[in-house]
Amino acid sequence: MRGRILAIAGSDSGGGAGIQADIKAITALDGFAMTAITALTAQDTCGVHGVLPVPPDFVTAQMRCVMDDIGVDAFKSGMLGHDGVINAVADMIATRPDVPYVLDPVMVAKGGASLLHAAAVSALTTRLLPLATLLTPNLPEAEVLLGRPVRAHGDMRRAALDLRDMGACAVLLKGGHLPGDELVDVFVDSDGMVESFTSTRVRTAHTHGTGCTLASAIAAGLGQGMALLAAISRARAYLYRAIMAAPGYGHGAGPVNHTVDITT
Repeated sequence: MRGRILAIAGSDSGGGAGIQADIKAITALDGFAMTAITALTAQDTCGVHGVLPVPPDFVTAQMRCVMDDIGVDAFKSGMLGHDGVINAVADMIATRPDVPYVLDPVMVAKGGASLLHAAAVSALTTRLLPLATLLTPNLPEAEVLLGRPVRAHGDMRRAALDLRDMGACAVLLKGGHLPGDELVDVFVDSDGMVESFTSTRVRTAHTHGTGCTLASAIAAGLGQGMALLAAISRARAYLYRAIMAAPGYGHGAGPVNHTVDITT
């Protein structure tokens, strides 16, 4: 079940999110993680303190090297930063139309820092969404993409359907930003079938990198030949255990424990 997963994202110096979370999650699920780094961030559990973008042509070079030599069974993208990188990534992913692609539209860090330039939202919508096997926005990201508020569980079904109509094959709209003890994610597939995933919220501050971790875990499953719903179910179970076992590092939103074993 190995699976060669190419994660395209920014680096998190704190180790809890971004490319570091991608590598840890893919490896924990027995995938083989490869990377194309889009930006360096000076980041800790309290926030993002600086961002150094990687030039688009170097992002392309990273992707081309591993794709041509090692091969790729699934793509996952996270923080892309600006339209130049988005276009470069889209050009490369488009050369492998049969390879599944999980698009996590990272726009805002947990501490509130913007991680996607405003002008890049249009590029993400027009270039990447049509290539995505699965789009995994949280509610603030869905609001940016849709241009309207999504503030209640009752809004999520319509929002997920509308996001799918924007071009992605399927959508997993994450409801973690809503209040309450029950956490609901809404999935819409390519045929418009809607399904909800529910779980009990873990009351903890240590949820840094959960979006990156979930998307990478799903990509690992797809790269290992799992069906989409099965890959989502395994990824959610893995993330739940990782949050439950969070080590409690840092003075802010700490990382989860990516080394948890979900086979027991």
